[in-house]
Amino acid sequence: MAEEEKRYKEPQDFNYPKELGYIKEHQWLKKEDDSRGRVGITDYAQYEMTEIVYIEIAPVGTEVKAHEPFASIESKKAVSDVCAPVNGKIVEVNDEVLDMPNTINEDSYGRGWFIVIEMSDPAEVDSLWSGEQYLNFLLGKE
Repeated sequence: MAEEEKRYKEPQDFNYPKELGYIKEHQWLKKEDDSRGRVGITDYAQYEMTEIVYIEIAPVGTEVKAHEPFASIESKKAVSDVCAPVNGKIVEVNDEVLDMPNTINEDSYGRGWFIVIEMSDPAEVDSLWSGEQYLNFLLGKE
C-alpha cells in the first residue's frame, strides 16, 4: 500500500525550500557564499525517478555550463542527465551519493546533494526560479 500511495503524489505535495533556486531540468542550487553553490536534484525529481541505484558525476575541476549535464543518474525506472543550474567549475563532489545513491531518495535537499560549484558569475543565481515558480512549472502554469 505504501508503494501505491507513493505513486499518486502530486507536485504540490513536495517540499520546495525557499532558500534554493531551481531550474526546469529539476535541479536546485543553494548559495553557500558569494561564489559557491551546492547542487542537487529536487524531491519531486527523485520521487519520479523511483529508487536511484547508480550515479556518475564529473570530477572536481570540470567546467560546467548552465542547463548542460555534469552527471548521469540511473534508477530502476530510467537513466537521466543532471544539469548545472549555473556556469562554473566543480570544486567538490559528494562521495556519499556515489557510494550510496539511495541517499538522494532519502534526503534530496540535505545529504543527497551532488556537487559544489565555484560560480563563474554569482549573479546568475538571480535568474533561477523560486520554489513557487518551479511548482508552477510542474503544474504547467509556467
